Amino acid sequence: MHTLWRAVAVFFKGSWRLLNFVRNLVLNLFFILFVLICLGIWMQFHTGASQPVREGALLLDISGVVVDKPGVSNKLGVIGRQLFGASSDRLQENSLFDIVDAIRQAQGDRHITGMVLDLSNFAGGDQPSLRYIGKALQAFRDSGKPIYAYGDNYSQSQYYLASFANTIWMSAQGEVDLHGFATNGLYYKSLLDQLKVTTHVFRVGTYKSAVEPYLRDNMSDAAREADSRWLGQLWNGYLETVAANRKIPAQQVFPGAQPIIDALKKNGGDTARYALDHKLVDKLGTAAQFSATLAKQFTLNSKTPKASKEKIYQGISYYDYPVKKAPERGGAIAVIYASGAIMDGEETPGNVGGDTTASQIRDARLDANVKAIVLRVNSPGGSVTASETIREELAAAKAANKPVVVSMGGMAASGGYWISTPADYIIASPTTLTGSIGIFGIINTLENSLDSIGIHTDGVATSPLADVTVTKALPDEVRQMMQLSIENGYLRFINLVAASRKKTVEQVNEIAKGRVWTGLDAKNNGLVDSLGDFDDAVKKAAELAKLKSWHLRYIQDDPALLDILISGFSGSVRAMLPQTLQALLPAPLAQTAEALRAGSEKLSILNDPRNRYAICLRCGQVR
Repeated sequence: MHTLWRAVAVFFKGSWRLLNFVRNLVLNLFFILFVLICLGIWMQFHTGASQPVREGALLLDISGVVVDKPGVSNKLGVIGRQLFGASSDRLQENSLFDIVDAIRQAQGDRHITGMVLDLSNFAGGDQPSLRYIGKALQAFRDSGKPIYAYGDNYSQSQYYLASFANTIWMSAQGEVDLHGFATNGLYYKSLLDQLKVTTHVFRVGTYKSAVEPYLRDNMSDAAREADSRWLGQLWNGYLETVAANRKIPAQQVFPGAQPIIDALKKNGGDTARYALDHKLVDKLGTAAQFSATLAKQFTLNSKTPKASKEKIYQGISYYDYPVKKAPERGGAIAVIYASGAIMDGEETPGNVGGDTTASQIRDARLDANVKAIVLRVNSPGGSVTASETIREELAAAKAANKPVVVSMGGMAASGGYWISTPADYIIASPTTLTGSIGIFGIINTLENSLDSIGIHTDGVATSPLADVTVTKALPDEVRQMMQLSIENGYLRFINLVAASRKKTVEQVNEIAKGRVWTGLDAKNNGLVDSLGDFDDAVKKAAELAKLKSWHLRYIQDDPALLDILISGFSGSVRAMLPQTLQALLPAPLAQTAEALRAGSEKLSILNDPRNRYAICLRCGQVR
């Protein structure tokens, strides 16, 4: 027996030592990985910026989408691609302002003699963002430095930027995919009826279409009429810009679906030949031919093997191009972002945190070196409570005699307009989507669903207002209270607009009611002061603050290293799994799955404590 126990003890002692060895090994491997990552980040920031730029082209190879405020900086995005591979490139977020700063620096950089647009991995951005990048490209081209673009195919967003090039190349098997804009949403009324879900909707505004999916199986006539107007204005703005860049009529850029089909029938369906014949592109050829052309324009790459017959032009990727920080001269103009849906609490990636943004505005207000504030709004709105938290802090900054200028990006609708009301001056792009002045609330109850499967709820309450639960019918008194709260919120909204825009409540009500306007219409209706971009907003802030010289101070919370690593890993997983799973589905089902996913993400931010929302869900559905 003693021998048996001794053998058991030896076994457990050996097992314990093995477990300790494995544990230490795993921990050490993780520690080594962590050290390597930190070393890579340090080298990226401290040695990458000092790398000399050889004479050649700036390769604008934007991968992913363009946003005002990315969750991770471009430098860290490069590290993320190195760590997690290129599978998440089309999910990568790129800073609009970093891109424009790089183009503007390259314009005056004697080492940069031209630009090459490689947009194959560019997934797009909103119209005002593309317009702002286009402004920088136009100035670069006007300085005498040529821009070349090449693509196997061009999406609408890719082609918009490519149209600013002096010369556009495309593969002989390629296509310029111009088709127009559309908005499509899912409607759930029949589904909710089948599930016996009772939806209680409270709203003010004829055009507040955010609640229609719960009440109808199709779009209302009022929503169709309003959406058709602003969508048509966005498309006309796109065509006018491209036509001016290509020096052809807008009708030639996009003559309509049937004329395009007729032309393709005549040339045997050759989309590349169609693009060349209609002057959408300048040349058809292979990537090797394009590279050979660039090699004649730009200095040859010194690393090209002598034995190689292929000529490679000298260029530097946008992601490797070091942009120097502007010197801090004069007073500071604080730049604060309100980018994403507005939610209560702290900021999360892609969303505006009411408490976070209010705190940033407060910091700028209390900083004696900050002489003015530019609030960059790119938001469809969200929580009324969070919007009011931000608005109050912005009003306090204005009351402290710090000029406040709002620069509207792609969207400044509903709650996005609410937070803009205290501004001394509002500047919007012609294609900004704004307005949508209205409020709604939604409460779903499941009493009928539960009844159908034999589950019932009963109890007692001291008043009908206390007897609120998702498993019981909503008391009539609660419905009345909710509707009164929504109407009160709407009245406050239009009163804020009336006071800030120097209009009567009746005048504001006529252009409110939840209707979406483009920046152009908003200017005509007095909702914004002028049309322009971020540069114009900064100049206006300096003018109001009476600054002869100034520098920008971007106030934002940077993500922690752990957040960056988790974000990069999850982005890589998201990039692979959905495509793998959706590949097993027919195309229509895959698109529906994607729409449901997007819809659930939008609903997940609805966390207003009073269930009141000022949000334009349709504003971000343009495709």
